[in-house]
Amino acid sequence: MLTFSRLKNVKKRKKIIIWPAYFDSSKTREEGRKVPKKAAIPNPNLRELQTAALKLGLKPEAEVNSSHPIIPWRKSGRVLIHYKGTKMQALMKIAEELAVIRQQEKK
Repeated sequence: MLTFSRLKNVKKRKKIIIWPAYFDSSKTREEGRKVPKKAAIPNPNLRELQTAALKLGLKPEAEVNSSHPIIPWRKSGRVLIHYKGTKMQALMKIAEELAVIRQQEKK
């Protein structure tokens, strides 16, 4: 049985929600882009996000019929990941992997 003092030392892995709009270079910050424009790609899709998160070992869970709060009429989907660091650290790692995925698709 865990006592209260031992519970404080147990770190919970919370899920982080990742939307395709976070990485879309055609969007402004007000429209939902979170990463710098240099790290963003045009029109990322849910499959690319899921692939990038999987390659990084983030155990992605895709939710296809979800819509971003800024654009509730568009069902872009979202990915939930498990990450111990900050959300921005996770976003930057995913952005780097998305760029690699796009480069491989061009070949």
